[in-house]
Amino acid sequence: MVLKNIPAAARPREKLLAQGPSSLADAELVALLLRTGIKGSSVLQLAQRTLDVFGGLAGLLRAQAAELQRVKGLGPAKRAEIVAVMELARRSLQQQLGERPVFDAPQRVKDYLRLQLGHLGHEVFAVLFLDAQNRLIRLEEMFRGSLTQTSVYPREVVRRAIELGAAAVILAHNHPSGVAEPSSADEFLTQTLVKALQLIDVRVLDHQVVGHGGVVSFAERGLL
Repeated sequence: MVLKNIPAAARPREKLLAQGPSSLADAELVALLLRTGIKGSSVLQLAQRTLDVFGGLAGLLRAQAAELQRVKGLGPAKRAEIVAVMELARRSLQQQLGERPVFDAPQRVKDYLRLQLGHLGHEVFAVLFLDAQNRLIRLEEMFRGSLTQTSVYPREVVRRAIELGAAAVILAHNHPSGVAEPSSADEFLTQTLVKALQLIDVRVLDHQVVGHGGVVSFAERGLL
């Protein structure tokens, strides 16, 4: 259906303003970002096709700018808007984690890590360095590897913790395969880093494994 033929109250923008964003379907929210369709397709059709190409909203949110070119009708301006929204979300969560103890809102940590690592096609080991109040100082990508293995050097994590004056850390890495279940190697690495960081009085609060469907917390599993 052409957008102009939809009753005004049911159009995405008017619906959002009248009923709130939660009242909109995923395609309607994406349509608000895209603003216009293309010849032969309304903006709602373009939005739905975009979601279909990436397997839904979660896949779209993991997509990088170059991947968005797979959708006919997403020109440079529309691709830039989608990527910009994702970057705004990352920066918003980063600011919140820097203003309050991370465990005041543990779901924000998971959301932040999913935005940072969930879309990557290669394995990355990252560390959230925290101050004495468990507020975020910085997230740093420490090591990058292949789809199956990443080499992590504890001395580099220790050195960086000292440089940043960190009092605690949260370890994180992604599984590009999409399955967030920790491996025995992940558990061994965690214990190695716990022992190394204990030498400089830096606590390991958690190790979170990021997959496409969610994030697994070692602390919640009782593995720390």
